[in-house]
Amino acid sequence: MLVYTDATYGVYGVMETTLVKCYDCNFLDSKVIESRDLDDSSTIRRRRQCLSCGMRFTTYERMEMPTMAVVKKDGRRELFSRDKVASGIYRAVEKRPIAIADIEELIIRIERQVRSTGESEIPTDKIGELVMIGLEQLDDVAYVRFASVYRSFTDVASFEAELRRLKSRPM
Repeated sequence: MLVYTDATYGVYGVMETTLVKCYDCNFLDSKVIESRDLDDSSTIRRRRQCLSCGMRFTTYERMEMPTMAVVKKDGRRELFSRDKVASGIYRAVEKRPIAIADIEELIIRIERQVRSTGESEIPTDKIGELVMIGLEQLDDVAYVRFASVYRSFTDVASFEAELRRLKSRPM
């Protein structure tokens, strides 16, 4: 624990620190070179330098969220995983001209919507619908890719029906 003091005002800050081991030489201390807020300040990216070998590396501090269970279609439950949501979205947008920042913004927005329900459990279809809404706003091709898997399109007619719906929506 670090305690910051000032001769005039006494103690003005207390901060718990965790030593970060260098992945190159395993030394247990480093200095922070640069810090940057990410994801609406819920994540901090820190560039560090090992005090022994000088190796530079990046660490991320993410706010720990309360656990939330996802209820699968067959009734099984598993912990909500931001990475699973991100994986599905990244698969849908693969080889599309979409900025990484826009994709990450969508992932953050979906996670925020899921967690803002205040519930300890959420069904997978609710998450899927949030992803569908976000992808529809982001990119039509990515939306159709995701929809084809999520809604289990079995034939060309399913694709055609979804494409007709997309074409008929107001811009």
